[in-house]
Amino acid sequence: MSRIDNMLAEERRHEEQDLRRGLKSRHIQMIALGGAIGVGLFLGAGRAISIAGPGLILSYAIGGIVIFFIMRALGELLMYRPVAGSFASYAEEFVGPFAGFATGWSYWFMWITIGMAEITAVAVYVHYWFPDIPQWIPALATLLVLYFANRIAVAVFGEVEFWFALIKIAMLVAMIGIGLAILLFGATPLGATASVTNLWTHQGFMPFGVLGVALTLPMVMFAFQGVELIGVTAGEAQNPENVLPQATNSVVWRILIFYIGALLVMMSLVPWTELKPGVSPFVFLFEKMGIPGAASVVNFVVITAAASSCNSGIFSTGRMLYTLAQFRQAPKAFARVNANHVPATAVTFSAILMGVGVVLNYVVPEKAFVWITSISLVSALWTWSIIMIAHLGYRKAVAAGQAKAVGFRMPGAPVANWLVLAFMLAVSASLALAPETRVAVYVAPIWFALLGIGYRFAGGTSSSLVPATASKAR
Repeated sequence: MSRIDNMLAEERRHEEQDLRRGLKSRHIQMIALGGAIGVGLFLGAGRAISIAGPGLILSYAIGGIVIFFIMRALGELLMYRPVAGSFASYAEEFVGPFAGFATGWSYWFMWITIGMAEITAVAVYVHYWFPDIPQWIPALATLLVLYFANRIAVAVFGEVEFWFALIKIAMLVAMIGIGLAILLFGATPLGATASVTNLWTHQGFMPFGVLGVALTLPMVMFAFQGVELIGVTAGEAQNPENVLPQATNSVVWRILIFYIGALLVMMSLVPWTELKPGVSPFVFLFEKMGIPGAASVVNFVVITAAASSCNSGIFSTGRMLYTLAQFRQAPKAFARVNANHVPATAVTFSAILMGVGVVLNYVVPEKAFVWITSISLVSALWTWSIIMIAHLGYRKAVAAGQAKAVGFRMPGAPVANWLVLAFMLAVSASLALAPETRVAVYVAPIWFALLGIGYRFAGGTSSSLVPATASKAR
């Protein structure tokens, strides 16, 4: 067997020994939806609307098409080999050792920063009820609760995430349903001004032109972060051959319905000029509807939405560190699992670093959210790009008879791969256009320089292909 074959066999053996396939189909689908429907929509939409107006809908449509190809490419790779390491393992096999190292650590870093953003959002939402509470207190409380939930067992994580995701999806469905009723039947109090003409009568559908749409692309792609969580759950999914293709196909169109559908209804009910940055447009809308207590209910829902995404982040960072430790690309302690078959040390380390978000909420509460979300997008763009590059490598390996073909395939390859990569490059460049997101441009080279140093320190080249022995703490 080749060194790569030995690596893959060892990885499968450790996952079968250490992890438990306790995630059912409903868990997998809700985890992907829960990871992607979070603060980017419930809080970030207000700022994005102020930049692009109704043209934000076009941004989400473009981003959704790109995400479709990324998810189909990932789905094809998952059918080839469903493991917890997912795209980091595929990068290692089809791109190279450094790509695997950089992808694993970058994805871990992405979810660390997303976790910081989500607990920041929880703190902002809590201010709706308790404006005098320091922002760092609810951020810390949220992080602690989710950390302990993730330490218990994967099935507990799956149930918590299932109900978190179900709550926010139910709210989106209710908002779309109530909004459609108002638009169709003129229900009060919004009936007098609610109309689909609001999408184009206030300075046009694209009031800030193409530039406005382009400036929102980073925020749109930030909102889509999390759909690739299907890949991280692969090592703990029951019947992955049946569950993963179904989840991959359904999650994209469901997210597009929720995002685009919600935005269409929202900006039809009220002129987009009334929606303000820094305020959840969903809470604002239900306040305008005049339904008693509705705004408080929605505020509770958006808190669960942010907590859901942070919950997904703690799960995914722990599993990614587990995989990196197997390949001697992280301290071997992260390869240990506890009696509940949870990589507890890796989960604990990740949660501690998410605590930096608590510190930022104490030191610079007004800037914490924008800084964190911009930085997290850099790692997401890298991860998505690597998925497409690894898919190209996989297809070449199949053509050369070095890898088995699967029935679940991404359409349009290889042209679609290159178009998606060009889009990723364009979004990366757009980060430099706005002062608020430019911080990511400064952080990115520092991060990748640290990765280069870490890779050399870890041994580099072929040593990364030899898995470390995972052990179980009793």
